[in-house]
Amino acid sequence: MSAIIGEKAPNFGVSEWVQGAPTNFDQEKDHIVLLEVFQVNCPGCFMHAIPEAINIYNKYKNEGVRVLGLATAFEDFDKNTLANLKMLAETGEVVGDTKEALGNYGQLQEGNKLSYKIPFPLAMDNLTKSAGEINQEKIMQFIYPQIPEFDSQPEEYKNQIIERVKSYMKSKEFSAETFEKFALQGTPSMIVVDRKGILRDVSFGQTGHAEALIQKLLKED
Repeated sequence: MSAIIGEKAPNFGVSEWVQGAPTNFDQEKDHIVLLEVFQVNCPGCFMHAIPEAINIYNKYKNEGVRVLGLATAFEDFDKNTLANLKMLAETGEVVGDTKEALGNYGQLQEGNKLSYKIPFPLAMDNLTKSAGEINQEKIMQFIYPQIPEFDSQPEEYKNQIIERVKSYMKSKEFSAETFEKFALQGTPSMIVVDRKGILRDVSFGQTGHAEALIQKLLKED
């Protein structure tokens, strides 16, 4: 089941909770839920998105807003692992590109540790080993949610995109359930579900509209 904005949100995939009590969208009735989807090896996630999510958690946790963090993996499968997520949750230590970028900006404490603690529940997306041949149908199923107007594009552009997706699929060791179910474009991504369990927003990158959206949903009956 894929996710559609304005309809009931399907549950996100979880292989393991590493911090906080297990939950999911269908268990958070009467709560607004902000799910911050990140990768352990993603500097922008830790410089911008997670601090923004922590700010929302601190401001609205007593007003019926739940903030959750979900680590996924669509690349760098050697770094975006459950083990590295557990280390992050337990010690604050970061790895790979995150360590390098935050270190260069002077944003790490001794031992390559974050300068802040993530206070909300954290889980790992459900990853499954990619299997089966890459056929035209699979390629198009991947493309259409990302580029709805794909069929009307010039032939040369379409061929480029198909080749790019084909090489991406060949390089992809795992499929991440949440990443694919919500047709995410990358990390950081934010998924917001209202009090009635309806999917209200799926956005990628630094949009800066999270708090305004939460405030709008809080005013709804």
